[in-house]
Amino acid sequence: QVQLVESGGGLVQAGGSLRLSCAASGRTFNTYAMGWFRQAPGKEREFIAAIRWGITITSYADSAKGRFTISKDNAKNMVYLQMNSLKPEDTAVYYCAARNSRLPLTALSYDYWGQGTQVTVSS
Repeated sequence: QVQLVESGGGLVQAGGSLRLSCAASGRTFNTYAMGWFRQAPGKEREFIAAIRWGITITSYADSAKGRFTISKDNAKNMVYLQMNSLKPEDTAVYYCAARNSRLPLTALSYDYWGQGTQVTVSS
């Protein structure tokens, strides 16, 4: 089992920035990739970005390219999502996820999920 805990959410004005963190614990040695998703009220969960746990390869949704950056610190078992130029439509609960299966980074199937952190962007 892998436990994931997100932090760093909050209220920010449009155009501002936030850095989300995800702390992984437990059996992390089998982790192949980690990702960030978000879910706005009344909408389906949406993929944002993913990163390989070993070599640093990343994948982004079109909505995140150029504004969001996913990164990791293997020594600390941490994954981050730097979000810049935030827009009101970025308001959502943001979730961290991890998987052991060696699927392409664009695959949306994950084994473990965090509880989420709320991001609210005011106009």
